[in-house]
Amino acid sequence: MKVKKEIKNGYFIFISVGIFFLLMEFLGLSNVFYLRLINMFFIIYAVNDTLQFRIKHRKFNFVRNAVAAMTTSIIGVTLSIIGLFIYSYIRGGDKYIQQLSETFLFGGHPSINMYCITLFFEGIASSVIITMLLMLYYNDKFIAD
Repeated sequence: MKVKKEIKNGYFIFISVGIFFLLMEFLGLSNVFYLRLINMFFIIYAVNDTLQFRIKHRKFNFVRNAVAAMTTSIIGVTLSIIGLFIYSYIRGGDKYIQQLSETFLFGGHPSINMYCITLFFEGIASSVIITMLLMLYYNDKFIAD
């Protein structure tokens, strides 16, 4: 059975973001907010790879390509949030989240669930933005019905 490109690239996002954040934590840079923005480049790379693959294989339908791009990013974001949820409990639960939330845009003392849900919605929003930007970039390659 052949695994779809969307799933492969979704796992690429999950693995690359996970390794990046573990490396940041190991180097003591997890409190630098702006380094967290680098994970968007992993999403851009994977979504772009999905779109290029579909164009190469002569799949030019705009809507289907947009769905494939969103599927790629949603798989990556969902797996990454699940990984953060599990990692947070391994590292101490709410105490670890309190340490993370000090350098993030949260007010008060969020729970692990609230932290992960908020990051999930942020990830979905950035996925939509990245997908739309790349769809506009490749707009001349697609056919709209």
